Amino acid sequence: MSSSDGFLTSLQSIQKNLFRIGGPILLVFGVVSCVVNLIIFTQKNLRKSPCSIYLIAVNIANFLYITLSTLFLILSVGYSIDLTTYNVFMCRFYYYRSYLFDILSAFYLILASIDRVLVTSSNARTRQKSTRHLAHICIGCGTLFWMLFHCHALILMDIQEIAPGYFICYFRAGLYVVFTGYYSLLVKAITVPLLMIIFGIWTTRNIRKVRQRRIAPVIMNPAFANPEDIEPEKRKTIQATTSDSDVERVRRNHLNDIENIIPFVLTGFCYIACNPNATLALWHFRIFFFSRLFHTFAYQIPIRQPSRALAFLVGFVVTVSMAAQILFQVY
Repeated sequence: MSSSDGFLTSLQSIQKNLFRIGGPILLVFGVVSCVVNLIIFTQKNLRKSPCSIYLIAVNIANFLYITLSTLFLILSVGYSIDLTTYNVFMCRFYYYRSYLFDILSAFYLILASIDRVLVTSSNARTRQKSTRHLAHICIGCGTLFWMLFHCHALILMDIQEIAPGYFICYFRAGLYVVFTGYYSLLVKAITVPLLMIIFGIWTTRNIRKVRQRRIAPVIMNPAFANPEDIEPEKRKTIQATTSDSDVERVRRNHLNDIENIIPFVLTGFCYIACNPNATLALWHFRIFFFSRLFHTFAYQIPIRQPSRALAFLVGFVVTVSMAAQILFQVY
């Protein structure tokens, strides 16, 4: 036996053991997760929501996909029991349900995303379209469509002998192989993620519009440090002030940045002139940048001490480290 044959045999053994040990574990975790989700979404206060109905359908599709397709895969790879080669019906039925439940899960998620777009719309009539009745119709019609669409797997899958005495369940040769390849690429790999992204961004924009409408009336008395910044018609009701708490917090944050960033930049130029190790210099700059970024967030949110003190100390240590290396290089 050559070394390459031995290596391939080792890989096959590792794969078989992984499916024997890890496969049942993943199967149990998947089933338990789907059952827990179904218990949650079927609660009385949740199952009235159209979105919950879509998520219930998602978990049912995932449950069927895990218990049927994954179980067949574990038996085939882990225990060399390939049920799809026993007869043509098992071969075709395996691929049919794999295609069906795989796309149904994604399809129901897209319906849930569309429902979120409807619910978050600023238009009252659009929000009224999110109903349980529409959810049931979409799920029923969509399921029927995909069941009929994937009937090709019940006709064009065959048991083929690729070597003497070795049979596999595979696509019928010809255009059907090309079709399945493009289908997996265009529908599953491109269209489904693209639609999820589009509806997710759409929902986010709707939520921001609603928040802006709610927040806008609250801003009644903005703070101005200079009288000339106030609109003429509002100068009688708004007075210039330098004691606004929010403005003062931002000002103190800016002062702290000036006190730390300017020395760092000047030290950094001298440090680069000394031709330091590129990786070490890059990590100095990265650590300082993230320490100041965290310091800004900690100042503005605000986060309790010693969060700001630690962020300041990290940036200070970076500056001192560069200064020390400059001195060592010069002297």
